[in-house]
Amino acid sequence: MIVGLIVNPVAGLGGAVALKGSDGPGVQARALALGAVPRAGERAAAALRALRARRPGLRVRTVAGPMGEDSALAAGVPYEIAHRPRAGAATGAGDTRAAVAALGAVDLLLFAGGDGTARDVLDAGPRPPVLGVPAGVKVYSGCFALSPFAAGATAAGFDGSTVEAEVVDLDEEAYRSGRVGARLYGTLRVPAARARLSGRKTGSSAEPPGTADSVARAVVAAMRPGVAYALGPGATTLAVGRALGLVLTPLGVDVVRDGVLLASDVTERQLHTCAMSQVTQGVLSVIGGQGFVIGRGNQQFSPRVLAALAGLVVLATPQKLAALGGRPLLVDSGDPAADAAFAGHVRVVTGHRASVFYRIQSASEELP
Repeated sequence: MIVGLIVNPVAGLGGAVALKGSDGPGVQARALALGAVPRAGERAAAALRALRARRPGLRVRTVAGPMGEDSALAAGVPYEIAHRPRAGAATGAGDTRAAVAALGAVDLLLFAGGDGTARDVLDAGPRPPVLGVPAGVKVYSGCFALSPFAAGATAAGFDGSTVEAEVVDLDEEAYRSGRVGARLYGTLRVPAARARLSGRKTGSSAEPPGTADSVARAVVAAMRPGVAYALGPGATTLAVGRALGLVLTPLGVDVVRDGVLLASDVTERQLHTCAMSQVTQGVLSVIGGQGFVIGRGNQQFSPRVLAALAGLVVLATPQKLAALGGRPLLVDSGDPAADAAFAGHVRVVTGHRASVFYRIQSASEELP
């Protein structure tokens, strides 16, 4: 089996530092200045380890340096260089497209990044089937595996059967201001392994009016005096802000206590400081269509933050849970041990005086 690998080394940089994306040299420079640590290469290496454990005879063709070679070295897999990006220049969309062209003669092309990387791969017109290793801030497209582990396991079992999966287009500047207007950009051929694919994110626009407000009232009624609540991104958590009479940061993380906004649009570091200095609970909503609670657009809730929290409140409308069709809620914090701690069932607030216990698991757990 010959697998191609392309890594977008700046994918995901803006997540933990509250930049809501990583597109553009200016955003990437700002993210690094704020202390962001590149993670895409590490996640690509995790996918390769899972792949090689199942296919020891694996052959990898990749791109020199951080666009793939570094991940192959970290995973300890044999590889050959099929493309070298421009020397001395920051990698960009053109490098991804050139790499796709250079890696055309492989059985399956893995790429590590987010929705922006998926669009670049699609624009290049890949000849082989592809599979995304989730590494970006935004992973709304359906061409990604649930986790790096799932990507490796899926690649290992690939028998040539494929399905079409969606790639979505999202304006990052609009996204940062809270306007999520994702549209279908195109489709890519991916392995026919639906259980291990994340699926396309769905919105909340089709839900009955007032549903999120009902969930918000339940959350506010249960808030305890003196306890800080870190409200993650999402329409349902925004409704919690409205119920408190507060204007929250669209798609950001805000901290409230006793009905007062303590901190707005916090970074991972700021959230960790808050959780270590006072009793803090996380309040997170479920991503429609995908089922993720942690690891998609809320990277501020890192493994160390999760360990410091006094608890986690999960929110979802009944329609959102029903749309999952029995599939579990998912956690992909980047630390398999931290994710495994969530295995079991979690109470999900679904409305005023209404809740259900729903299955939750690590996105790296073995699936059929």
